[in-house]
Amino acid sequence: MAESPPKELLKAAEGLQNMAIAHEIALNQNFKIDKIEPEDDTLYKKVKDILHKAYWDILSDELSQSPPVYTQAMQLLEEIKQSLDELLFPHNARTKESINEVLDIALIKQQAENGVLDFSHYAQYVISLMAKICAPVRDERIAELKNCTNVIETFKGVMEVLELMKLDLTNFTINMYRPTIVASSIEYEKRKFSEFLKVQEDGLRKTRSWLSKYLTGDVIRANSTDANAVKQITDFILIEAYLDLLEFDITPSAETLMLDQGRIIDLRNKTCRLVINGSILSILSAAYPLRNVNINEIKEHITVLLDSINSNKDLEKALPNIVIQVKADIEKIQDSANAVSSVERNNCLSMLEKLILELSRADHRIRQSISSRIKTFFKSAIMLQSPDPQQIPSVLSLLGRELMDVAKQFLILITRNRTIFEEYYQKIVTLVIRDEHSDCAPVH
Repeated sequence: MAESPPKELLKAAEGLQNMAIAHEIALNQNFKIDKIEPEDDTLYKKVKDILHKAYWDILSDELSQSPPVYTQAMQLLEEIKQSLDELLFPHNARTKESINEVLDIALIKQQAENGVLDFSHYAQYVISLMAKICAPVRDERIAELKNCTNVIETFKGVMEVLELMKLDLTNFTINMYRPTIVASSIEYEKRKFSEFLKVQEDGLRKTRSWLSKYLTGDVIRANSTDANAVKQITDFILIEAYLDLLEFDITPSAETLMLDQGRIIDLRNKTCRLVINGSILSILSAAYPLRNVNINEIKEHITVLLDSINSNKDLEKALPNIVIQVKADIEKIQDSANAVSSVERNNCLSMLEKLILELSRADHRIRQSISSRIKTFFKSAIMLQSPDPQQIPSVLSLLGRELMDVAKQFLILITRNRTIFEEYYQKIVTLVIRDEHSDCAPVH
């Protein structure tokens, strides 16, 4: 039998989970906790469904007996009472008193024993109370419960809505305390990551590998290990390392990037789509006979066709369809304008098709040029800590809004990452420089 993980490691893992939640709240203004349902075709889902059905079947059987049996019903009312109490704030003292008076479990048991229990009465009381304290988004479901005449279905619905109300309360609390969470989350993440490293052997192995690629011999030999030199070289290589993540088929693997892996991949895909869109627009703009074409309309069509492109392989498959759309747009516009002769247009369209299809190559000259301009724009935003005052390159003017949006998201992401993990980045740089200068084995 495999050994259980050490308690310290489990504690660190739990800390990382909490760290991830704090990180998400800080970066995602729309963060909320959703009800998590197991996938349909899983053993867990099947077992859960069986247990739920058994629970409600037992309740139904007990209530249908003559006289009714209320063993399961009493447990249900106690659970409902506890849930209602959890949904109320301390200042709702009068409502809590009302719940204790109406849902007096001892009294209800006496009523059941004497055969005078009106189970539906308590159901309607609970539903009415839920209607007063629930979020407006639950009003429709509450109205359905009020009109439900089946006791089992009513209480089944009550339990479902109570679970949703607990989620609503959790999300309300998160929003209420968001400023406090954001203010303290950086120090919290630093502490939790430090705890993780104490129990994880070589917990920065992938981070060290990621940064080492940018610590070339010339860069290392030109710097010493004093604090200022280390900070400068760390800042320099981090910018290059961050920007290189914005290439198709690059997936961040460094431990310090794990919490942001999804966001980085999303920004990577958006950036690469902008590169391809900008490359196509650059090709069109350079085509002299197409000077009267409405490039902006074509740009919107290209944007839609690129929306699901997440890799070079996806791009290669999509480019033929993009060519078809671009040619159709040009033909429609030129047919109405009679801008060029049919021979000239056909020659131009054939040339465009060839140039656009060649964009599937990552080393394509125009594609590399547009990528370089976008990264230069991002680099300036990083160094100035703001994308707003930056001049959008003229060739990318049609993509200015999208470019600015990605730059802002990227800047927020890497600024926070650098703030949290700068200590580890500088330590890695220090050790590599020291190793190079002393020509000794790496320090672990």
